Amino acid sequence: MRTLAIAALQTTPVPHDLEASWQRFADQVRTTRDLFPHVQLIVVPELLLAAEGSLLQPAPDDWMEQVAVTVPGPLTDRICELATKTGLWLVPGSVYERAEDGHIHNTALAVSPQGEIAARYRKVFPWQPYEKTTPGNEFTVFDIPGAGRVGLAICYDGSFPETVRQLAWLGAEIVLQPTLTPTRDREMELVCARANAWTNQIYVVNVNAGDPAGVGQSVIVDPEGTVRQQAGPGEEILVDVLDLDTVTRVRSYGSAGINRPWSQLARYGESLKLPMYGGSGIHTPDWLQGQAP
Repeated sequence: MRTLAIAALQTTPVPHDLEASWQRFADQVRTTRDLFPHVQLIVVPELLLAAEGSLLQPAPDDWMEQVAVTVPGPLTDRICELATKTGLWLVPGSVYERAEDGHIHNTALAVSPQGEIAARYRKVFPWQPYEKTTPGNEFTVFDIPGAGRVGLAICYDGSFPETVRQLAWLGAEIVLQPTLTPTRDREMELVCARANAWTNQIYVVNVNAGDPAGVGQSVIVDPEGTVRQQAGPGEEILVDVLDLDTVTRVRSYGSAGINRPWSQLARYGESLKLPMYGGSGIHTPDWLQGQAP
């Protein structure tokens, strides 16, 4: 049985205080490890380490410029050291990343227990017109040895079905989605989390910031679209052990033992006309090659 024990920390930064937000994050990671020693991976909300404020306590207009970091750099060095000392996989939400060309991206990171940056994902769908970061242009997955393949998404990415469909096509069995939502459209994000999990037969872990930075309601959804856990508005830890073989079972025998969308795409996908994507056909993913449709 392939399993991955995770902890989704629905927490908040210290508004506009980078060092205090870092210390809070590091303390919470160490506390989670001590409380739940079986946990292998910790994920926290979007822009936690950028110390964003609440909706009614916004940061200065140039905050993004002030706090943008290079990757790798001093902040990622600290994250890598924390991962090594705790022996954990860390997905520390996202940061404002200043790229080589000077553009600033909203970037999620995954760091291994060996202190290596295993993945860097630049948010493809910033929440425009409110979010001023430059969009990324590709989706990212990484492997956790002995468990499975993980995809990264950030907040508003989940509103576009292309995001999780592409991550699943790349072989992801879990999507980790750090989020920072302080508004009442959170209900629709929860609908999208379930829909993305069900239509792609994949786990979705959407971890939002707690009150007052966000409205909470973090969720863990299984490959059949069932909500395994859902948080309230305040600070919480969602601890779960995800059975990655469930993804294999659901894709082989169908959601509720009925629906097999990937097999159907393997049969007919390449003959589809898809003018909105400037081409035709959905190519069968590598992980489905050779399997009986």
